[in-house]
Amino acid sequence: MRLHRRNRLLMVVIVVILTMGLGLSQDLVRVSEEAARKLLVNKVDPEYPPLAKQMRLSGRVQVDCYIDPAGAVEKVTILDGNPLFSSSINRAMKQWKFKPVEASGKATNAVANFVFNFRL
Repeated sequence: MRLHRRNRLLMVVIVVILTMGLGLSQDLVRVSEEAARKLLVNKVDPEYPPLAKQMRLSGRVQVDCYIDPAGAVEKVTILDGNPLFSSSINRAMKQWKFKPVEASGKATNAVANFVFNFRL
């Protein structure tokens, strides 16, 4: 009898957690770099990191930019490239502002992939 109560309680807890998780998360729409650039209202270019410049490093960095329903950048994730450039990109992109991304006529969370090329 005790085991049956524990199992039932465990099932209730799991259902509540899953229901809460689904209720809190909003759909994430992936948009192309081209489409995201058309929605860009404010753009700050990343600075060439002084250490990378001193070391004469260049390279390509690919990132995912997470945009909230109001058009602000929530998070920047570096996908590929030299990590020496990541803080410069992150600092610049946090200042970017987009027009809201819409799905079914409603502003929603979005993610867009961007590529930065650092060349001396």
